Amino acid sequence: MQDRNSLVKQQLIDAVRTGKLPVTAANLSLPAAGMTGLQLVDLFETQIMSRHLDLQSRVMQKNGQSFYTIGSAGHEGNAACAEAFRYNDMAFLHYRSGAFFIQRSKQVVGQTPLYDMLLSFAASKDDPTSGGRHKVLGSKSLFIPPQTSTIASHLPKAVGAAYSITLSRRLDVKNPLPKDGVIICNFGDASANHSTAQGAFNAAAWAAYQSVPLPLVFICEDNGIGISTATPAGWIQANFQHRAGLHYIQCDGLDLLDTYYKAKQAEHIARLTRKPVFLHMRTVRLLGHAGSDSEFAYRSQADIEATEANDPLLYSAGLILKHKLLSAEQIIELYQDIEQKIVAISENVITRPKLQTVAEVKHSLIPTTKLPCSAKSLDSVSRAMLFSHEKHNITKKQHLAKLINWALMDLMAAYDNIVMCGEDIGKKGGVYNVTAKLHDKFGSFRVINTLLDEQSILGMAIGLAHNGFLPIPEIQFLAYVHNAEDQIRGEAATLPFFSNGQFTNPMVIRIAGLAYQRGFGGHFHNDNSFAVFRDIPGIILASPSNGADAVEMLRTCVRLAQEEQRVVIFLEPIALYMKKDLHEEGDSLWSFEYQTPADALPMSLNDVGTYISDDKQAPDICIISYANGYYLSRQAEKTLAEQGINCKLIDLRWLAPLPQQAMLEQVADCQQILIVDECRHTGSVSEALCAIFLEANQAKKIPNIQRLTAEDCFIPLGSASTLGLPSKQQIIDKVSKMLSNDSGVTGIDSLVHKQIYTAGRAQ
Repeated sequence: MQDRNSLVKQQLIDAVRTGKLPVTAANLSLPAAGMTGLQLVDLFETQIMSRHLDLQSRVMQKNGQSFYTIGSAGHEGNAACAEAFRYNDMAFLHYRSGAFFIQRSKQVVGQTPLYDMLLSFAASKDDPTSGGRHKVLGSKSLFIPPQTSTIASHLPKAVGAAYSITLSRRLDVKNPLPKDGVIICNFGDASANHSTAQGAFNAAAWAAYQSVPLPLVFICEDNGIGISTATPAGWIQANFQHRAGLHYIQCDGLDLLDTYYKAKQAEHIARLTRKPVFLHMRTVRLLGHAGSDSEFAYRSQADIEATEANDPLLYSAGLILKHKLLSAEQIIELYQDIEQKIVAISENVITRPKLQTVAEVKHSLIPTTKLPCSAKSLDSVSRAMLFSHEKHNITKKQHLAKLINWALMDLMAAYDNIVMCGEDIGKKGGVYNVTAKLHDKFGSFRVINTLLDEQSILGMAIGLAHNGFLPIPEIQFLAYVHNAEDQIRGEAATLPFFSNGQFTNPMVIRIAGLAYQRGFGGHFHNDNSFAVFRDIPGIILASPSNGADAVEMLRTCVRLAQEEQRVVIFLEPIALYMKKDLHEEGDSLWSFEYQTPADALPMSLNDVGTYISDDKQAPDICIISYANGYYLSRQAEKTLAEQGINCKLIDLRWLAPLPQQAMLEQVADCQQILIVDECRHTGSVSEALCAIFLEANQAKKIPNIQRLTAEDCFIPLGSASTLGLPSKQQIIDKVSKMLSNDSGVTGIDSLVHKQIYTAGRAQ
């Protein structure tokens, strides 16, 4: 018995020979559709190419030569969508948009889509897009950022990219996307139900409803099923036909003429009126979800055969014969010639080299693209005007929030492409006034109030970065990022990796977070866990403890984003925003002068902060911390110094990647190390620090390393809020016990302590 792949492959030949070909209801003529006969034949050729690529992928999989077989069979009508747009209209594609990719390739001279896609199937490092890291539809020259398993995660950045075109018409920035460009975003009907997709539709409609220009075409490739779960009949139309802010158009994806005609309508509306369009394209899914999917487990044979009878290639062949563009034998010859060509190419690509080493795999984790410094230097007159509202304060010491505000002021003046976006950051100046006056100085096109949706905020930032902007999105509270973390993890951070470094998402994500807010807001406003960021390869995580550091760290973060195309998270400790004093009211020891960019000493990614009670004597103990923990440690140090204990304090500053070398150098002369970590005992950065010390000291006596962390608990309201957090007194008590050889450790710390000293005695 033949398998379904073979049956689907043969049915076109049989149907063309017998003349039993289906017809669609549209019945458009070539002139009515705005298409020539040559275009129709060309689109049909693209459909055949896409189909045989899918079929050959299944053959390669059986031979262990292909590793990802979600294909485009049944969706080949989107070749007509590609034909309706320009090659430089950036397209964020669905994994079933293979025909779109091939047809766009035909618009640019020198493209080799069949060879390139087969290299991707074979996971060859010669794959020009991902370098063998994944089967992706992507190309720098075709303005198609690569996507992997696109379960709607690409929709928010498509909205952001569309908005970036609007901004490019307002701001004097060098943008790679044309100012009259359109953004295209393909996805499946099942993905339309995902909260990420719903957020993107809502964001686009929200903007359009307020007459914000948004040249965007959503293309829903509706095949009526998501893996094994059917989409209710009429569900997509019912949801989107009358949605405020979206222009709804429906087309028959089985009919190339109808699809092209409707796609041109969508293109015209988006390009000329700058409004978002929802193009609902009917398709079918052939050959199951993927090569490993057995449809018979959840669909009847009659249902499968009925779907196969609606093969879009059969409809296209009927159109070709109806308009007498090719004969039946010419269609069959074209079909078989393309099959043979693809088989021949596949035999070549399977011999091409694969990724062989970890270094090769990791090569594109961190972008290799380096851009020259584009920061402008302001003269004294310009800076005086910029800070005119602060002329009486600019020479005075300030707290963290004010210094971050001034740093942002200088950075936005120095970098014309910086755009800030977030909730309430405009005229209000943010919940904590950190962005005060930025809107007044730089306007609503550079300081953008967004809707309340973190996925949309981060998606906007990713889309802006695609078009030459340097976004600084703000997430209002650390706890709010968790519902949107995939925009960082699955989109921004992975883009260089899956594009072999060709695409990047430079940005600095400002997040207000951490604990110690004296009971305000409970766990949503006192989130003391950032473990979600620490295991994302390639990103930078910074967290200052004071205003002076914050200024230089923020400048470094912006430089790394602009010049090295990095994704940076700048975690600001809310509880320290307004701190002016360290030990007692009025001492102003946690207030700092603002160093102008011209007078500043640049800070590197590996720099740590240090403080020692008495630098003329060897330290009795080294305390390592960051943010609030460092502030508390500095408070504790004063008391310990009065007791005759010489403390060396290290402020990590950089939490990913950890400044390992600088830290090890600073503790080289310490036999007692205390890590004060305001995050939870489990999953905190202190665990990584213990591992670093253990691994680095295996050949010599390992110091006594202990931790003081927060409890594994959420933070309650009111006076109980700090009960589970490290305190000044706990630091003092812990140090005293360590130095009196009374470890006082339990649980995991006790086990680590025992292992360390067992290893130490063995040396």
